[in-house]
Amino acid sequence: MDICNKMDPSAINTALLETELNTPAKNCYRLVVFGSPKVGKTCIVHRFLTGEYEEQYTPTIEDFHRKIYKIRGEFYRLDILDTSGNNPFPAMSRLSILTGDVFLLVYSIESRESFQEALRLRQLIIETKRTARTKSVPMVIVGNKCDNVNQREVDLEKAKRMISVGKRCSFIEVSAKENIQIVEMFRILFEHARLPNEMTPAMHKSMSGSTSPNTSPKMGQKGGIALRKRISDACGVISPNARRPSLRSDLLQVRDNALRGTTKKGDDEDDDVFDDNCLQKKRGCVIQ
Repeated sequence: MDICNKMDPSAINTALLETELNTPAKNCYRLVVFGSPKVGKTCIVHRFLTGEYEEQYTPTIEDFHRKIYKIRGEFYRLDILDTSGNNPFPAMSRLSILTGDVFLLVYSIESRESFQEALRLRQLIIETKRTARTKSVPMVIVGNKCDNVNQREVDLEKAKRMISVGKRCSFIEVSAKENIQIVEMFRILFEHARLPNEMTPAMHKSMSGSTSPNTSPKMGQKGGIALRKRISDACGVISPNARRPSLRSDLLQVRDNALRGTTKKGDDEDDDVFDDNCLQKKRGCVIQ
């Protein structure tokens, strides 16, 4: 089904749902965003999805987003889990790690405590994935609010020295407010995860047919879809009906992953390399 060329607006949501259900398991990924409160996790996610910045701060309990892509004739699904910075339940954090495929660890350059938390989260992710026999962990450690240099508490060079990066882990400073390095951050992250670089907003067209990275309207949004105009073979759309999979679904996915296991490559623990064939076999595209 080609969601990029539907002619009847009344059938948009049905087409999108069918596409979500039929996306190959090997093309389904979950991005988990971790970090302390008030470091800008949600602002970064919002920049990625809409290209816009939200000035007002609202504490995040947990947000779930889904974006569907058509790239070179093949469909992909990216689920984004924007976690709370104040999660009192360690088991929930562990479950988010076990079901995650790629990770953003966000801290604020204005807060040493948030930097230390990002380092702690990185170690937790590595250890949790190791117990699940998953050796490679694609991630980017992100220092947000780099535009506020006068309020900096985390020195850039010191942060680089303290963060030991592997083949599939990088460090970058960004500003969600000023839209500095946001696109580059996601380009690096998707490269580590071996995802198509067309997933970055700068590389695909939205369903409106615009080439601007700042437009990615939701399906069914009034005035947001120009379906009669054929767009490129790299397009993306935000799902308006996305819901976080149930805890039961996540637990079943963890069980299935554990039963299937992963194939290790190499002996160096810092050699962050997935066995791609095994990864495709073990990953489940979980639908509620």
